[in-house]
Amino acid sequence: QVQLVDSGGGLVQAGGSLRLSCAASGRTFSSYVMGWFRQAPGKEREFVAAIKWSGGSTYYADSVKGRFTISRDNAKYTVYLQMNSLKPEDTAIYYCAAGRILSTDDLAYNYWGQGAQVTVSS
Repeated sequence: QVQLVDSGGGLVQAGGSLRLSCAASGRTFSSYVMGWFRQAPGKEREFVAAIKWSGGSTYYADSVKGRFTISRDNAKYTVYLQMNSLKPEDTAIYYCAAGRILSTDDLAYNYWGQGAQVTVSS
């Protein structure tokens, strides 16, 4: 059974940092793309970042470019989202996802983590 487990959320002051982790299990993800999405209260889920397991190509939303870094540890089947210079508008539930193609559309992703709450206070 495919499983993605998100962890690492929490409460941080503006300007601070957090690192989210997504542990993948249940199948071989070497041909997959791993993405991070977020959903703030009253808003639609939006793309944050994505990385290809093979090759490590990355892609970021303009709103997080230069502040967030997505990476992967192939040996641990874990994907990370390092978030620096956090802003109150980054407050949301963050979801890890796995799909076959690199896309900003959440419909392209087949598997999802349970979500991790990130709250940034001003």
